[in-house]
Parts: sequence; C-alpha cells; structure tokens
Amino acid sequence: MKLTSFTDYSLRVLIYLAAQPGRRATVAEIASVFEVSENHLTKVVHFLGKSGWLANVRGKGGGLGLAQEPQDIVIGHVVRHTEGIDMPAECFGEGHGRCRIERICHLRGVLQEAVEAFYAVLDRYTLADLAHNRAALSRVLFMQPAAGPA
Repeated sequence: MKLTSFTDYSLRVLIYLAAQPGRRATVAEIASVFEVSENHLTKVVHFLGKSGWLANVRGKGGGLGLAQEPQDIVIGHVVRHTEGIDMPAECFGEGHGRCRIERICHLRGVLQEAVEAFYAVLDRYTLADLAHNRAALSRVLFMQPAAGPA
C-alpha cells in the first residue's frame, strides 16, 4: 500500500512538532526543512488543525503546535483520516468496477484482510513512539547552518 503525499506530509509535520514539544513552528519553516511545497503544506496543516491534532495560532507569536500530547495521537487514526476510503483494487470502488470474476473471486477478501492488518500495526504506535528519539530528530531538523569563514 502506498500512502499519498498528503499523508506523508501530515506525518512529517506531526513528527517535526513532536521533536520539540511546546515550540511553535511556521508552515514556511517546516516546508523549508522538508523541501516541500508551502502551498501543499498549508492544506495539510489546515486539515490537521480541523481534525484536532494541531493548534494553529494566527498573529504575532502564533504558529503551529500540537493540540494533543504525542502519546495521544495514534498513527493509524491519522493515516485512516488522511487517506480516506481504502481501495487497494478496483473491486473496492463504488459499483465494484467491471470485473468478470467479481462474483466468484476471493481477492477482495484477501486484500481487505491485508488492509486491516496494515492498520492494526499502525494502531499500535503513537506520535510519541515516532518521536522518542527527540534529541536526534532535533539535531537533524533544527540544526543551525554552519558559520561561514571569518
């Protein structure tokens, strides 16, 4: 199963903010660190805020922060919410596609079981698990540019 870039960016934003809890960040800052589109990241941040995972504060001193504790953000919930309906094959779509063997095929059941197993694994992890190495993440994500020659 391949995750969309929307889900990928959502997880990156959450990990970035969990690396230094209590610190606010901007969309521009996160986009720069991950070298992704600010416009696309703005949509992601808006979605995460509406979903209750981010606190988006406008104005002076504003920025983005986690709205929940990292241990309360379940990765499986985030991925389900950002990915939408799981359709690993055409037969999962509305009307079940146009497959000649649909009535007798067992593939749909097997794929459904695989999707459920995928989410069962993600449901075992929280944002705290992904960011338990905060010191290492901070060194990589928040490193200061090296000073130039004097």
